[in-house]
This record gives sequence, structure tokens and C-alpha cells, in this order.
Amino acid sequence: MRDNKTSQPAHEYNSSIRKTMPFYDYFHDSAIGLLEVINPRPDTWLDTGSGTGTFIEKAASAFPGTFFTVADPSAAMLDIAKEKLPGIARCEFLLAGSEMLECADSSFDVITAFLSHHYFDAETRRKATANCFRMLKKGGVYISFETLLPNTEKGRQFGLECWRRAQLRLGKNEGSIDKYLGRYGVEFFPITLTAHFELLRDSGFSVAELLWFSGMQAGFYAIK
Repeated sequence: MRDNKTSQPAHEYNSSIRKTMPFYDYFHDSAIGLLEVINPRPDTWLDTGSGTGTFIEKAASAFPGTFFTVADPSAAMLDIAKEKLPGIARCEFLLAGSEMLECADSSFDVITAFLSHHYFDAETRRKATANCFRMLKKGGVYISFETLLPNTEKGRQFGLECWRRAQLRLGKNEGSIDKYLGRYGVEFFPITLTAHFELLRDSGFSVAELLWFSGMQAGFYAIK
């Protein structure tokens, strides 16, 4: 039985994610770099869909005075994060996805969501984004990285083939690639760039910008 929403069990996630997402580490680095400009000393930070805690391990080094709330709907993922983070970061752990979190209004200076909201259907994604907006302080920063839906079917085909070849170059075997890309539009549900911006604006954010884009993934930031 699968113990999380990704295509591999939790104990294999760290060894396989960089073969799946060619720019995985850049997601982290660009988010940290942005926050060093916008808010270099956040007091509180929620990372939702945190997985095994790899990003928060990096963020805690860059922001040593911050208190982190580490949330994920997978108990197996959180168990790994709990082993990794104590002693590195001041943190608490919550077993929930961002659509279900019940933290108080205006709790966080920063909320990050990496490769987590694309598992939601349209209504749940709307609910999750609105909940992140609710939990942010005024002026707080929301950063998300997600897989995209191209505007045309041809674009989708070309994008998936480029992604396939990138995974092959990174050492992933063809069976694993087929398993992962076969989930596109079936187990995770990308939306277009335009739809991302509409969702952020409709949720109430005063600023919504593109942070990074390459191939089938993009990063966004928004300010409450």
C-alpha cells in the first residue's frame, strides 16, 4: 500500500526525487533567495506538503531564528522529517494537508507549498490556496512550485517527452519514468500558468508573480 501521494514509498523519496524533478534543488534555492530579499527574518513559517523535510533543513540553516511548522498528510513522510529536523530547526509537526490545516488566522510570515497542490482537484486546490491565504499574516509571503499544464495538447505532448528525456539523463529507468508520467492528469492535476495567477488573485493576494519557469514546472510567489 502506498504510504504517501508520490510515486515511491517515503523511504525511497529522497533518493529518487532528483531523478524525477531536474531542478528540484533550484526550487529550494530560489525560494530561499527570494525570502532573503522580501523578509530576511521571518518569525513563523509553514511548509505544507513538507514531505521528508529536506527543504526545511535548508531553510533552517538560512533562517536560524525562525520557528517552522512542518505539515504533511503522510505519516510516513513526517516520521522521516521528525528524525531529520530536531536539533536543526525549531519546529512543530502537523499531520494534515494544506486544505485541512486549522492553524489560526494570520499565523505565519511565510507559507511554502512545493509539489503538493497539484494533487488536488480544482475545488480542493481552491480551498487549499484560500486556507494558506487565511493563515498568512498581512504582508506575508506564499511560495509554491507546481507541475504545469501547457496551453495546447501538442504542448503537453512535447513537454512530457522533454521531461521523459531529462529523467533518462538523470539515471531514472524507463519503467519508473512510465509509472511517474502515467500519473499526469490521472493522480496529479496540473493547471496552466494563467490559471495559477487567477487562483492567487481570486484568493485575495495583492501581489502574484512568476518566480521561476522551466519546461513543465514553475514557481510562484504571492503577497497578502
